[in-house]
Amino acid sequence: MPTTGNYFHLHLVSDSTGETLITVARAVAAQYANVSAVEHVYPLVRSQKQLDRVLDEIEEAPGIVLFTLLEKDLVGRLEAKCKAINIPSLSIIGPVMQLFEAYLGAATTGRVGAQHVLNAEYFKRIDALNYTMIHDDGQHVEGLEDADVVLVGVSRTSKTPTSIYLANRGIRTANVPLVPGIPLPHQLETLKKPLVVSLHATPERLIQVRQNRLLSMGADSSNDDYIDRQAVADEVAHARRLSAKFSWAQLDVTRRSIEETAAAVMKLYTDRQRQRLPE
Repeated sequence: MPTTGNYFHLHLVSDSTGETLITVARAVAAQYANVSAVEHVYPLVRSQKQLDRVLDEIEEAPGIVLFTLLEKDLVGRLEAKCKAINIPSLSIIGPVMQLFEAYLGAATTGRVGAQHVLNAEYFKRIDALNYTMIHDDGQHVEGLEDADVVLVGVSRTSKTPTSIYLANRGIRTANVPLVPGIPLPHQLETLKKPLVVSLHATPERLIQVRQNRLLSMGADSSNDDYIDRQAVADEVAHARRLSAKFSWAQLDVTRRSIEETAAAVMKLYTDRQRQRLPE
């Protein structure tokens, strides 16, 4: 294996933003715990001159080459170079496009960055992001009924990052913290349209995350109910009681990443939308 130490070079060549390549490459690279990828990302490669620079860098640091290029001349040169210096290359979207063509019986348009056009779906995502930023952390609770999803939970259950991730998928998401001693906003008790999801985690996990948070802030954590085992357990129990009282969906995020939590919420949201279709 042509690696140096415990790392290897990974070249990602795209004629658009490179997001697709990065996502696929990192998903695969994560399966190899003992070796790390040194990423070389080349977005917006659309001319022979731009490709020249990419080929020079690939030759200087040989490794795996993944690409999403549509221009056949560029693809031909890239593949020829990789073959000449004996390194592997693969088109990430090529096989998928061939499958689509075979099934649909139609050729592709060859539009670079076609997934980033300014269409209705794009503006829906922008609207969702604007809404989510305005309704973060319990702000402007009078507008909660306009949400698609409302996340509730005690501190450090990843409400804000999950909300932003969902907004990037076009889901208008608000989040409201459950804080000991502070009454629940009455607007939260009477919601009809939004899906309300209560995020939970074990006291042990919450204490660990909160301690790290306090350390990063340089805060004094002595005699602090914020990380007291019994106080945190009481918070979690109270949150679960509220969830049962108001029939909120519940989701344990103890061992979930932000992406996994968002995916679970999106499934709950999609299932709820399907159930409402006959109405």
